Amino acid sequence: MDEINDATLSAELDRLHAEHHRYAQRLEELLQKPYLTVDEQLEEVRLKKLKLHAKDLIFALERRAPAVA
Repeated sequence: MDEINDATLSAELDRLHAEHHRYAQRLEELLQKPYLTVDEQLEEVRLKKLKLHAKDLIFALERRAPAVA
């Protein structure tokens, strides 16, 4: 049972790290542009929120990990 929880937790953490990385990469692409369209500005705000949410979830799961292990 613990092995399943550990594997699930690890897979979820990997997924969240990958998401966070994708958001950061796209934000970096947007920041390289000298000018952002209105749609790109909205995307930038949305990506920042998604990136922060992913980071919050990562920290929450990492705090819970010792309790599961």
